[in-house]
Amino acid sequence: MRTPTRARLLAGAALVAICGATPALAQSAQDPQDATEVEEIVITGIAASLENAIAEKREATSIVEVISAEDLGKLPDQSIAESLARLPGLAAQRIDGRAQVISIRGLGPDFTTALLNGREQVTTGDNRGVEFDQFPSELLSGVIVYKTPDAALAAQGLAGTADLQTVRPLEYGRRAGAINYRYEWNDLGSLNAGAEDTGHRFSASFVDQFADDTIGVALGFAYMETPYQNERYNAWGYPTVDAGPSYISANPAPYAGAIGNLVLGGAKPYAQSGLIERTGVMGVVEWAPTDRFRATADVFYSEFQNTQILRGIEIPLWWGDSGRGEQLQPGYTVTDGVLTQATFNNIRGVVRNDLNTRDAETTSLGLNLEYDLSDTWSISLDLNSSKVDRVDQVIESYSGYGYNFAGPRDNITYTLDSRGVASFDTQLDYTDPTLMRLTDPRGWGGSQIQAGYLNSPITTDELEAVRFATTKELNTGFIRSIEAGVNFTTRDKSFVADEFFLNPAGGATDVAIPTQCLLDPTTIGFLGFSMISYDTQCVLDSGAYDLARNVNFDVVSKNWNVTEDVINIFFKANFDGMVGSIPFSGNAGLQVIDVDQSSTGFAATSQANGTSTPASGGAEYRDFLPSLNLIFELTPSDVLRFGAAKVQARPRMDQMRASRTYGFDTNNYNSTDINAPFFSGGGGNPELRPWEANVYDVSYEHYFTRRSYVSIAGFHKELLTYIYNLNVIQDFTGFPYTVPAGQPAQPASFFGTYNSPQNGTGGTIEGIELAASVQLGDFWEPLEGFGVVASYSDTSSDIQPEPGNPSRPIEGLSEEVSNVTLYYERYGFQARVSNRYRSEFLGEVAGFGNGRAFRTVGDENIVDAQIGYEFQSGPLEGLSIILQGNNLTDEEFVTLNNNIETQPIDYQVYGSTYLIGLNYRF
Repeated sequence: MRTPTRARLLAGAALVAICGATPALAQSAQDPQDATEVEEIVITGIAASLENAIAEKREATSIVEVISAEDLGKLPDQSIAESLARLPGLAAQRIDGRAQVISIRGLGPDFTTALLNGREQVTTGDNRGVEFDQFPSELLSGVIVYKTPDAALAAQGLAGTADLQTVRPLEYGRRAGAINYRYEWNDLGSLNAGAEDTGHRFSASFVDQFADDTIGVALGFAYMETPYQNERYNAWGYPTVDAGPSYISANPAPYAGAIGNLVLGGAKPYAQSGLIERTGVMGVVEWAPTDRFRATADVFYSEFQNTQILRGIEIPLWWGDSGRGEQLQPGYTVTDGVLTQATFNNIRGVVRNDLNTRDAETTSLGLNLEYDLSDTWSISLDLNSSKVDRVDQVIESYSGYGYNFAGPRDNITYTLDSRGVASFDTQLDYTDPTLMRLTDPRGWGGSQIQAGYLNSPITTDELEAVRFATTKELNTGFIRSIEAGVNFTTRDKSFVADEFFLNPAGGATDVAIPTQCLLDPTTIGFLGFSMISYDTQCVLDSGAYDLARNVNFDVVSKNWNVTEDVINIFFKANFDGMVGSIPFSGNAGLQVIDVDQSSTGFAATSQANGTSTPASGGAEYRDFLPSLNLIFELTPSDVLRFGAAKVQARPRMDQMRASRTYGFDTNNYNSTDINAPFFSGGGGNPELRPWEANVYDVSYEHYFTRRSYVSIAGFHKELLTYIYNLNVIQDFTGFPYTVPAGQPAQPASFFGTYNSPQNGTGGTIEGIELAASVQLGDFWEPLEGFGVVASYSDTSSDIQPEPGNPSRPIEGLSEEVSNVTLYYERYGFQARVSNRYRSEFLGEVAGFGNGRAFRTVGDENIVDAQIGYEFQSGPLEGLSIILQGNNLTDEEFVTLNNNIETQPIDYQVYGSTYLIGLNYRF
């Protein structure tokens, strides 16, 4: 028979994990042959967390990965994202050096659903992908990642579901508290004048029970102020030297050796300094006045502020020529078909002091009521409300010697190193405030004198849910219990674009930089130049700019609102029985999902006097999602699992937007040929259906002891539908247009081509995962305290969005992901080192105008380490000292041009971060 299910030993232990070590916990294991024999073992620290995670993984009826509170409190993690990235089959994408979004089994973040205490959550990002760095690890008791579905889960993803959990004080069962402080610094120092280079983290928590243990309270607070640095190189691209520019056409001989080779088109390098301030608050109140009734109310609040300073010089090179005389000079060096050193004359660079800020507030409220109608029948009601308000501010501020190529020009030599990263030798002085002016150095603004740009979008996301469920225990047959219920969710997400041209005040072509805003010059050593520095927000507030709202059609069409009403009716049967002499358990279930989705926005055109028209659309559909999980206990140490289900991931919300842009070709006014239409456009698709797949999973687990195991798992996802962009036929009736002179009042056809997200069919995703968690003392006593946790996954995908074109991997897919943690913990000492690796993948990054872009992200190895000591007795008992190091090998973040390692588009170096701290528990 299977070992009786144990209550979670560390539910809510994050409240003491903040201090870096968990108090000794008593755990009992009952021998099924002798119910009176109880084995009591005291376990602490990482041993407790790993043993507890293994126990929960073994007892789960789905294929899951588990993090316990000790994993969160003791590993060098500033957010839950860092901890999730260490689980088998999971990987993180770094943003500004920190793990932010998570991929499960090679699928991008939009395919993963995040829950908090079993409830679907809103997201601070533009779409569904959860930015896990919003969640302080100190305020969570654990995480369960479901790789196979469970019909009773409120929401599920095509890749998996991550359920973040906070403490349950009555289950925790005793009074406890903890405080934690850590001081941190980065070995790059401060790259920008006026930027912070040190930070700190503080957290405190308390849990207790009152009124004869019928009321439990848990409170947690976490504050983080962490600076980060980024040596950030960005290449415009790598064009081929040809005979196009006039100076080469007129004098081809000196450039004959360059023609046909690649050259740096231009560069936008920065020294970036940032500061994250995050405040998190968690509160839980439980009330259980009788054995039959329990009420739990919880609140989670997070305020996340991110401030980035970016200073650099945007340097037009080959692509800078606009007939203004920028010239490639003879004497260049060509290596393997690339100009690795070259000089350009007559360059007018754009000196930039940019500032990006984000302020996001997340609030989640929940109330759960449980009542046992009898010993075998229970009901529950769950209410959930969560909301995000996010305001971004992206400020570009330009300066130079004069407006529209006026003033002196520079002669700049670039040199590419072995990584393809350029350094620059400049001739002009870019630090003198008497020479540098706020202006439009290259005339980018056209009819406007654009000395900068302000992009300040507002994102709101609101979700409310009501869930009613009932469970009936059965005493006959192999069906142990049945569950049924209904979950109603309404979600409303909107994106409002608000953009401005920053023009020199008073209609001038340039203005002086306000003296009160000036800072010391910034020397950007890795790029090879120094430049003027000023407080960009100060300049914006000083009145040096006139703000002119951008009402162009492409800005208007960025606005959208998406609403979803989802009814999820579920049924699940849990079973337990025997197949011959082999015990088995599991569940079978069905979700019936009714979706009513709609969107509003604008259809906008640059023609017809820039007219915009309200646009709307939507769809209703029903899906049936069956699921099956089977667990066979082949021996007391060997478990075989099988899962089969139909899963889905609803479309990205920006793909569902009604907003669109369109235009018309007056030459085709009288055409009825759809291949030569009068109208054409592009945008979202409010009628879009989800990604769907039939998935099959198998997993074999061998447990050496209760704290050591190995496993191998395989999965296959057969895509039924996927989403890609396609040209379709669209009816443009009702859209404003201009009638060409001498033509009829209406075009010959209102049908045209429209590029938008559409549902395709077919494709596969499959992979294999290996995992082990081994405490070496189980095999040789002298190694007690030493252990290793390791995993490896190999995943491939094959989809063919465009018929006739080659298939391609899916976005976010890293074919190989591995994680290794080596640790020692005994007698109060603890040390560990972790490495996580992911191979290259197609990642989502910020593109032009802060828009969404996909680029190939290079492979990366991230190494973290930690050492510490906890006093075991005496007056200092409960106090621990800890030293952590993150990104110890200073792994860079790289996106590539055409997958060529020596042609980076982005090359970012973050440095190593160190933390030293004190933890105290009581």
